[in-house]
Amino acid sequence: MSKVLVIGCGGVAQVAIRKCAQRSEVFTEMCIASRTKSKCDALAEDLKGTTPMKITTARVDADKVDEVIALIRDCKPDLVMNIALPYQDLTIMDACLACGVNYMDTANYEPEDTDDPAWREIYEKRCREKGFSAYFDYSWQWAFRERFEKAGLIALLGCGFDPGVTQAYCAYAQKHEFDQIDTIDILDCNGGDHGYPFATNFNPEVNLREVSAPGSYIENGKWVEIPAMSIKREYDFDQVGRKDMYLLHHEELESLAENIPGVKRLRFFMTFGQSYLTHMKCLENVGMLSTTPVSFEGREIVPIKFLKALLPDPASLGPRTVGKTNIGCIFTGKKDGKEKTYYIYNVCDHQACYREVKSQAISYTTGVPAMCGAMMLLTGKWNTPGVHTVEEFDPDPFLEALDQNGLPRSENRAPVIVE
Repeated sequence: MSKVLVIGCGGVAQVAIRKCAQRSEVFTEMCIASRTKSKCDALAEDLKGTTPMKITTARVDADKVDEVIALIRDCKPDLVMNIALPYQDLTIMDACLACGVNYMDTANYEPEDTDDPAWREIYEKRCREKGFSAYFDYSWQWAFRERFEKAGLIALLGCGFDPGVTQAYCAYAQKHEFDQIDTIDILDCNGGDHGYPFATNFNPEVNLREVSAPGSYIENGKWVEIPAMSIKREYDFDQVGRKDMYLLHHEELESLAENIPGVKRLRFFMTFGQSYLTHMKCLENVGMLSTTPVSFEGREIVPIKFLKALLPDPASLGPRTVGKTNIGCIFTGKKDGKEKTYYIYNVCDHQACYREVKSQAISYTTGVPAMCGAMMLLTGKWNTPGVHTVEEFDPDPFLEALDQNGLPRSENRAPVIVE
């Protein structure tokens, strides 16, 4: 008998909620809360009669700690699932500590206002010390470690696909496939086509800031930063085909460097078509990716927020997106004194996802792991207090849950090359 509070009702949250409804033996009650309560009400109405899970809805501004505290105290959940924006991670974590409830999210913290002087001072110090300049990193949430440990609470960070499942793949490889992992390449391929000249598959603000940032990777314990999109590889993805992929900075590299002993190189690649890159570069060149307000006809607007209003809502892409995703990890290392390569990945079909939960595969591959991670916490399979990333827990029950709930793994032990 478990009750969860889900904060957020966008594309990913709606997948997670629908998947929770399918596992009502674990998720017996749920409150769905968002700044726009009408979206929560519409989803609850759509689920009516399809699940024994009891569903209520509420309005909350997750930027305000007091509002989140009041909601948690009213709802009395066993777990808060933060599937809102990464801007709100810290306020929701504070509220969970105040109320004595476990926490999880799908992406690590980044600030909405990157011009804030107090944040900027800390950020610039981190850039000098760590050697990468992306706006998102784990330091803000890792700072909560001692408080969660002392409270006997768990905060599970980044339980989507990447981050999330990719880290479980790493833990699985470390546990079962290798004595020593030398290199990890995470490959994220979206072979889907939504038919628009340009659209993003998740929140445009977060997506465009991520992919336009300088790329970075870890080599021999040190960050190496490169200009955005300056390292390109071509790879033949199972069930998708040959795609161009580019090296990006990604948050799970930071935690994997701490939790996979002896790893020499960590990289993250994502596929992009030329049309996407051309549109993004043009928007960047004219200032549309900026988070700094500009004055327009007597009022201030944030360019990237205005752009978000113009672009298709990612939650609306499901009916028109065809093709498949392929996301996984390639490892090299040693087992029983011999050199070894191992590849573990998932292939997900956009239209199959839409038929099941009215979503495209990008939201599906994030929302399903969020449900499975919540299930790990609620059933006690993951129960170590503190602030943790996915690879710190036993990967076996989590991957088994993914296999059973729509994201089965595939494995390949033959040599695979990225270079």
